[in-house]
Amino acid sequence: MDAERARVFLLSLPDVVETEQWGGLVFWVGDKAVGGKMFARLALEQEGCVASFAAGAEHYNELLEQDGIFPAPYMARIYWVAVERWSVLRDSKWLEEFTAAYERTRAKMPPKMQRFFALSKVEQKKAIAAARRKK
Repeated sequence: MDAERARVFLLSLPDVVETEQWGGLVFWVGDKAVGGKMFARLALEQEGCVASFAAGAEHYNELLEQDGIFPAPYMARIYWVAVERWSVLRDSKWLEEFTAAYERTRAKMPPKMQRFFALSKVEQKKAIAAARRKK
């Protein structure tokens, strides 16, 4: 796995939006302007990790037992892990972990966001544009 392959995979998931912030690419379930939640981050700068993601309370400690995986700075309190290098996990495991982080985050979205996801893509774009104008 590498950052570009991970990025392509993450963007292939339904309703995922990418932003560039905190020296990396952040992936959101839904646009943050309308209440989206982030679930993964890829580092663009060398900072001690290549990626971090929402592991969830039930899976967090299990992941931390692996060499090269540690609590994500600033995000450990909400059960995010960071991974030192791409070789820590097999490609299939990366895809599994990213998918699980996405599904876990999407399942916790409030009813308002679930209704947003049910809108057509055109209606979603209008809602996002309106939310951005308000801010």
